[in-house]
Amino acid sequence: MQEQPTFLIGNVPIFGDLILAPMDGITDLPFRGLCRRLGSAMSVTEFINALDVLENHPRYPKRHTFEPFHRPLSLQMLGDDADQILAAALQLVPQVQPDIIDINLGCQSKNVTSRGAGAALMREPEKIAAIFRMMCANFSQPITGKIRLGWDEESLNYLEVAHAIQESGGAMIAVHGRTRQQAYRGQARWEPIREVKEALTIPVIANGDVRTVADIDRIQQATGCDAVMIGQAAVGNPWIFSRMDREEVPTQQVKETILDHFNAMLDFYGERGVITFRKYLKAYLAPYDIPTEDLLLLLKSTEPVFIREWLKRYFDRLVKERG
Repeated sequence: MQEQPTFLIGNVPIFGDLILAPMDGITDLPFRGLCRRLGSAMSVTEFINALDVLENHPRYPKRHTFEPFHRPLSLQMLGDDADQILAAALQLVPQVQPDIIDINLGCQSKNVTSRGAGAALMREPEKIAAIFRMMCANFSQPITGKIRLGWDEESLNYLEVAHAIQESGGAMIAVHGRTRQQAYRGQARWEPIREVKEALTIPVIANGDVRTVADIDRIQQATGCDAVMIGQAAVGNPWIFSRMDREEVPTQQVKETILDHFNAMLDFYGERGVITFRKYLKAYLAPYDIPTEDLLLLLKSTEPVFIREWLKRYFDRLVKERG
């Protein structure tokens, strides 16, 4: 008997209610693959800047590379102009063949918002509606969006934007419970996400301040959401997609996962993978009482053999100590 999907994004079945949030510079192919294996119900690419596609910038193809098991795959597009987003998508979608196309309406980076893209679009609901109408008219894939609560406390227009997306053909909305002004500071508010869920008929995914398994249960109860999107907390604990808090993960499993992730980074990036892996390695090792000098020596190393041997020795000792 075939398993029933947890929910549908348009006609795309989603099996599971935990999803890795797209994060610029974080959710590359190796990390998306790791989290998908551990239980993330779908994969969302790092944002693809429409201008990069139109100008054939050499950096963008690596951002949407994926492996078949990553599916369902959502291709996240970033831009401030409906015509540019459409032109880039018309070039890219036939190549990538994603299952879903997502519009970035939540990135708070100054580099992005200063040109009117990402969360800056929250100030222009009519432009958001135009983007969704145009994309829905040109693609068979479901079109989704990831939003914030608004630009700042004086413009909490999440309901207006949510309605604009649904009425323009959008198939799903993910809501980060902060404004652009907050960035990642302060506490995420979950009640507005409930308001969006109750106001719409399309799926709503909740995002913001989900760090533990208990938080998953709490945000689901607080919002009634269809799924939970987890971002920064997953960097040090990708096992959260298996509903495991970091302290519950066996030491041997931690060791094997870190080494597998490191090897995948080297395969994907080549020599540059050593440096690119540092942010993940720092997060993986944060729970341990490693002397600062030793940690700095490891994080500054550019030698894969040294890093592998250090990790094996360190975790083998931990396994012996903890039994």
